[in-house]
Amino acid sequence: MKPTPAQRQEHTDRRTELMRRIGRTAVAIVPAAHEAVRARDTHYRFRQNSDFTYLTGFPEPEAIAVLIPGRGDGEFVLFVRPKDREREIWDGRRAGPQGARRLYGADQAWDLSEFETRLPQLLAGREVLHYTLGELPELDARIARQMRHLREVSRRGGAAPTTLVALETTLHEMRLIKRPAEIELMRRAAQVSAQAHVRAMRTTRPGRFEWQIAAEIHAEFEAHDMQPGYGSIVGGGDNACILHYVENDAKLRSGDLLLIDAGGELSGYTADITRTFPVSGTFSAEQKAVYEVVLEAQKSALRQMRPGVSSGKPHEAATRTLTEGMVDLGLLKGKAEALIAQDKHRQFYMHGTGHWLGMDVHDVGRYKMQGRHRPFEPGMVMTVEPGLYIAPGTRSVNRKFWGIGIRIEDDVLINKNGHEILSSGVPKTVREIEQLMAG
Repeated sequence: MKPTPAQRQEHTDRRTELMRRIGRTAVAIVPAAHEAVRARDTHYRFRQNSDFTYLTGFPEPEAIAVLIPGRGDGEFVLFVRPKDREREIWDGRRAGPQGARRLYGADQAWDLSEFETRLPQLLAGREVLHYTLGELPELDARIARQMRHLREVSRRGGAAPTTLVALETTLHEMRLIKRPAEIELMRRAAQVSAQAHVRAMRTTRPGRFEWQIAAEIHAEFEAHDMQPGYGSIVGGGDNACILHYVENDAKLRSGDLLLIDAGGELSGYTADITRTFPVSGTFSAEQKAVYEVVLEAQKSALRQMRPGVSSGKPHEAATRTLTEGMVDLGLLKGKAEALIAQDKHRQFYMHGTGHWLGMDVHDVGRYKMQGRHRPFEPGMVMTVEPGLYIAPGTRSVNRKFWGIGIRIEDDVLINKNGHEILSSGVPKTVREIEQLMAG
C-alpha cells in the first residue's frame, strides 16, 4: 500500500528529529528485516523491523537506510532490492530505487548491490556511527570491512568514524514517547481488539474449543485490516495458569474460566488486552473472590498512572493489593509487607504489572535511569496487567481454588491530565461480564 502524504510527512519528521539528536558529525545506519523461512521454500508472513518502519515506512525486506545529517547531496539514503520482472511475478511488486525516492521520500536510492561501494563516501568525515551490532552479523561484517578500508585511506583525507554508538540509545528513547499519529493508531488498534474480546465473550460456551475462540478473535482483526500483534493466548481451566500458553487446543468446560490475552496490530502498532471470564457465563463464588482481588489490584495500579510518578509504582501498588488479597483468601499467611519482602507472593503472582507498548508488544525504551525507575511522561503507553495463578495440586491451598488463573490487562496512555485507558471497550467487572454473556 502506498503511503499517504500524511504518513510520508510523519516519517520525515521522525528522521529529522533523530538526525537533530545525533548531530551533524554523525551518521546512522538502519537495516530492514529479512524474510524468515517457515518450511523449506516457504516463508513466514513478512513483518518489517520496527525501527526501520518507524523511520522510513518502507515495507520491503533487506533494505538499508543511511541517515546523514546536513549532507548536501541528501540526508536520507535508501538501498533497496532492484526491480525484477520475474521475481515480482512470483513474490509481489518492488518499489526499486525510483519508487524509494518517489513514494518514500528518499533523497537518493540505489540498488542493494551498491551498498558497500557507496558506503565509504557516506561515512567519510563523520565522527560517530550510530548502528546496532549483532542483529545482522553479515551486515556487521560488511560495515566493518568498509570502515577498515576508510581508515586505511584516511591519510588521504577521508577519515572514518572513530566512535560506535548503539542506535537504540537514541532511537528507542524517541519511540518511547508516542507522537499524536502513533497514539491514534494505538487507540484504534485497542478499540478493534476490544471488539474482538467482546466477540469472544459472546461466542464462548461449553463444548467449544480454545482454537475456535481464537478464530473468532482473529476474524475480528482481519475484518479491520489487522493481524495478531503476538501469539494469542486462549487458555481454559488449568491452562490459564500457564502464562505463555499458546497451544489453544483444549475443549472448554462448564464451570471453568477462560483467560484470553490477545491484541491486534494496525499499521505496525499493537494492542495487548487480557480478560478472564466464565465459560458458562457465571462466576463461581471462588472464582469471583479471586477475580475481585485482581480487579482491585488493577485499580490500585491505575491510580499511579500519571505524569511525574515513578513507573515502578503501579507494580508496587498492585503487588501490595494482591498480597493482601491472598492473605484474605487464605492463599498466604502473614503480614503483606513481610510476605512481599520474602517474595512469598511470587508463588501466585510471578510477573510484572506492566510493560511499554507500541510497535512491539514489549516495546522499547529504558525502564530505569541511573538505577531508578523513570517517572511517567505524557506519550508513554504501558500495560497494566495484574494476575493470580493458582496451579492445580498446590498443597498449601484449598482445593476449591485449584486451577483458577486470572489476569486483567489494559493499555494505558499517560497524558497531561493523568491517563487514558485505550482498551476500555471490554467489560471488566463481574456484573458487566455476566450481563454481556447472558445477552
